[in-house]
Amino acid sequence: MSNKFTEYNQLNLAEINKEVLRDWDEKELFPKSLEIRKGKPEFVFYEGPPSANGMPGIHHVIARAIKDIFCRYKTMKGFLVNRKAGWDTHGLPVELSVEQSLGITKEDIGKKITVEEYNNACRTEVMKYTKEWEELTRIMGYWVDMNDPYITYDNRYIETLWYLLKDIYKKDYLYKGYTIQPYSPAAGTGLSTHELNQPGCYRDVTDTTCVAQFKIKDPLQEWTEFGEPFFLAWTTTPWTLPSNMLLAVGPNIEYSAVQTYNQYTGRPMTVVLATSLLGTYFSEKNAGLSLEDFKEGDKKIPFKVLDKTWKGKELAGIAYEQLFPWVKVTDKAFKVVTGDFVTTEDGTGIVHIAPTFGADDAKVGKDNDVPGLTLIDKDGNVRPMVDMTGKFFNIEDIDPEFVKNNINVDAYKEFAGRFVKNQYDETLDEKDATLDVDLSVWLKFENKAFRIERFVHSYPHCWRTDKPVLYYPLDSWFIRTTALKERMMELNNTINWKPQSTGTGRFGKWLENLQDWNLSRSRYWGTPLPIWRTEDGKEEICIGSVKELVGEMKKSLDAGVMTELPWKEFDIDKFEDLNYDNIDLHRPYVDNIVLVSESGQPMYRELDLIDVWFDSGAMPFAQVFYPHISEGEFSKIHPADFIAEGVDQTRGWFFTLHAISTMVKDSVAFKNVISNGLVLDKNGNKMSKRLGNAVDPFSTIEKYGSDPLRWYMVTNAAPWENLKFDIEGVEEARRKFFGTLYNTYSFFALYANVDNFHNQYPQIELEKRPEIDRWILSLLNSLTKEVDNDYENYEPTRAGRAINDFVNDNLSNWYVRLNRKRFWGGEMTEDKISAYQTLYQCLVTVTKLMAPIAPFYADKLYLDLIGATQSEQSESVHLTDFPAVDESVIDKTLEEQMYLAQTASSIVLSLRRKVNLKVRQPLSKIMVPIINESDRENIEAVKSLILGEVNVKDLQFVDSANGMLVKRVKPDFKKLGPRYGKIMKLLSQEIQQMEQDAINTLEKEGSYKFNINNEEVVVLIDDVEILSDDIPGWLVGNEGRLTVALDITVTDELRKEGIARELVNRIQNLRKSKDFEITDRISVKVSSDELFDEAILDFSAYIKSQVLADSIKIENQTFEDEIDIEERVLTLQVEKI
Repeated sequence: MSNKFTEYNQLNLAEINKEVLRDWDEKELFPKSLEIRKGKPEFVFYEGPPSANGMPGIHHVIARAIKDIFCRYKTMKGFLVNRKAGWDTHGLPVELSVEQSLGITKEDIGKKITVEEYNNACRTEVMKYTKEWEELTRIMGYWVDMNDPYITYDNRYIETLWYLLKDIYKKDYLYKGYTIQPYSPAAGTGLSTHELNQPGCYRDVTDTTCVAQFKIKDPLQEWTEFGEPFFLAWTTTPWTLPSNMLLAVGPNIEYSAVQTYNQYTGRPMTVVLATSLLGTYFSEKNAGLSLEDFKEGDKKIPFKVLDKTWKGKELAGIAYEQLFPWVKVTDKAFKVVTGDFVTTEDGTGIVHIAPTFGADDAKVGKDNDVPGLTLIDKDGNVRPMVDMTGKFFNIEDIDPEFVKNNINVDAYKEFAGRFVKNQYDETLDEKDATLDVDLSVWLKFENKAFRIERFVHSYPHCWRTDKPVLYYPLDSWFIRTTALKERMMELNNTINWKPQSTGTGRFGKWLENLQDWNLSRSRYWGTPLPIWRTEDGKEEICIGSVKELVGEMKKSLDAGVMTELPWKEFDIDKFEDLNYDNIDLHRPYVDNIVLVSESGQPMYRELDLIDVWFDSGAMPFAQVFYPHISEGEFSKIHPADFIAEGVDQTRGWFFTLHAISTMVKDSVAFKNVISNGLVLDKNGNKMSKRLGNAVDPFSTIEKYGSDPLRWYMVTNAAPWENLKFDIEGVEEARRKFFGTLYNTYSFFALYANVDNFHNQYPQIELEKRPEIDRWILSLLNSLTKEVDNDYENYEPTRAGRAINDFVNDNLSNWYVRLNRKRFWGGEMTEDKISAYQTLYQCLVTVTKLMAPIAPFYADKLYLDLIGATQSEQSESVHLTDFPAVDESVIDKTLEEQMYLAQTASSIVLSLRRKVNLKVRQPLSKIMVPIINESDRENIEAVKSLILGEVNVKDLQFVDSANGMLVKRVKPDFKKLGPRYGKIMKLLSQEIQQMEQDAINTLEKEGSYKFNINNEEVVVLIDDVEILSDDIPGWLVGNEGRLTVALDITVTDELRKEGIARELVNRIQNLRKSKDFEITDRISVKVSSDELFDEAILDFSAYIKSQVLADSIKIENQTFEDEIDIEERVLTLQVEKI
């Protein structure tokens, strides 16, 4: 093997991506990374299962990169990190996609297409984009085992779900109830509260609202003196008004009666509403108008508020007329009741109650023995007025006898079959009138509408169909999560959330307000609920395994209740040798299984499926087909040490993992979690194909490679913050970080190959190395310590930024740049060997530090480095150990000195740019105000380095209190604002008006006390920025605690030296353009110019030494090569000797 370092003409990260992938495949590196850690402590990671019926997007790159980073890091730290992929294969996304592709609706299943055919289509559809997911996973470098994934439709997986459900059932956490639940007509199923709380489900919509007039039957005497009497009630859902059964008032709220006219009909009336809301409906401007003077059509409507008021409890029991007399109901309806939930924050202080369309309404109805308004459909089912598709029942779909006895057909037929939301009807759009509008108009003409207007409010939408949900009465199975609310909160407090605010806020608050989990789904493709019941519901059984199911089927066959098995190739007598492929635990097969109860009655399966989130939340158990695994083995993989998914999983997968583990194992499911933010476009908008702002991850990686994409996404913002994705940021990462690292390696390889260096020399002892070598090695170990700590604490952004700063600011821009001459020509002295060894060590260590984030180039660079030296024998950087920190190498004093040198240099160079003074132009001096003796000593130690770096002759110290410098202080509002919000304005003024003595005290003591409104306020030096104003002949700059003043006067002697330095630069450029070797000696001739001749003669020795010239002559002739200095043209002749 060659001991030469590979040299390259360019950096092509996309090609490196492909090359390294081929290498990984050939060497089977991912399996090897697991093999070498066998027997080591395990780091347990759970992969959240994606659904492969949709294409992966750019947001999946950041999500999968975060997982990959910590799995790679922990592997390098010596842990065995098994990574099992998974596929989420059930649920609405699949079913809706199949229905769309087949051109059917849910109602067509079992009619136009069998359940078996439909589920087979779902089984195919759900794996539609598997290859694309696998390819993205591969090309982005995410190491996860996709050859043996867990699949949620697998019969063994489903068996585990049944086991868990039986465990929950036995603990009395599983029950059936008829309650009002979120329901998606577009999806045809109920939803759980955590589905309803996915990001973006609640949206601001503009709806028609109505303040309806409910005519009072037996009004109080005071309400009969002017027109007809009405109660006023406001609703944002007028479509629920035909189902009104009660009106609720607050028992202690004060109500008034107002004599006025209806604005639409002009008819006189007396209306009752909360006293505190009078101003909302009656303008003070009209208070003086006479009722007698009103004429129909007048815009200004007079009113008179009666003096007497009533408490809500005094109104209880007063009856009113049915608003929409369409359906006969119980005689107990249409009366006023009281409720503590009634407020006067909005509306009228009187709440319209429709028990079939609201959980709170249903409770009010139950408490007052008033059932909701229901119909009987043609199949004999009791239903609310709205059917399962979201429309008022068609008359022909209602039981004929019920229609005959209870429906006012003439009144109802105008609205029968109308969808309550236009979004449910594909033939309607936003321009079409809604049912809310038409119902409100009908009320208007019937003198039953007080006010109709458009109103913006928040309304829940289905997380999968993007269409509005309804609150609907459903017969559902629930998990009693509220019984374990306190325990879940306790366990949550032990989880390390990144960010912590998600754990205490979004997730923690969710647990505090937890409701029971609606498990039922009225669908076809999913995990069947394993509960069989008798028709009267008195006997039931929950099946927890296939073995138990087979046993119960045998009983049923023996009893003659069931006559045949649902699976053709299943031999019930050979269960012990069960081939799970010969059965199918999905519908319709399990629906055909009829079991027998203890009393001999047939038991039929409850037709519900379970919430798909239960599938994914059970993956810690089901991925290993628990309980077909010993408790000892299971304890090795539960709970997880780490998981990561998007913020949208906070109340999805994160919650169901936590809930199931708490119920089954009284344990957390995960110890550490990163909840990553959204990936938006560069303007902060949500990405979508419809908007044309979506970024294709495949083409992006094809063009740039995975590394700069991963690096950009990880270092641009913390994972839990929303990322405004800008493709220019990927290019910048390629250029600034990877380009700088590549150039540093190229510099090293070029000179190492010239000197035949391949790390063959004994290592130079640290104390014998130059100070700058000791500094960079100290900083390298400090970096290793910092990056290790960042990875350990799940802070990849900090780790990446620290590596980036080290490579750019310290290794390339400082160490290599200042030490170039040590690598040029000459013998292999100890100093030169030290330079090579130091740079080599830095490069190798950086490859290991960056490997978790940028796995491709890290591996390529690592192999290029060790391939020439054979100093390490690993096949890949990903099979190495994470760098160890050598504390003995860390010299914080030296690091501080070099930091001050870099900072001072940065300030001076910035000041030069302000007045366009090039660095090659020498200046006479800089002045540094000193706060303490320690800073003086540290700057003194690097004084010559600073002066050489900024091309200044002298550095002088002055006391920071020197009156020559005029300072001012600028408060940092981001730091001080959260602490002193109420007094921040006054504090800001005090800070900005600080006297010079006070500023000096702040600098020396590190803090300063203020008295603001008799409150003592301590401001730290880190809370402010101390600035210094320029002084005549000087420029002043600040960075952190360091201030530097630069003398910008250019004397004639300084000008001549500057010309000499410019000439050196031009000659060096000519050497390169002529392809001279770095060791070639030259002769130089320069055309004479009166502005430059003297400078060249005075500094000829300096010029010759810098450009390896044996001679430099000035001649009165024109030469071939032209150069430009200070906008004047010179000609040169540069020849090899």
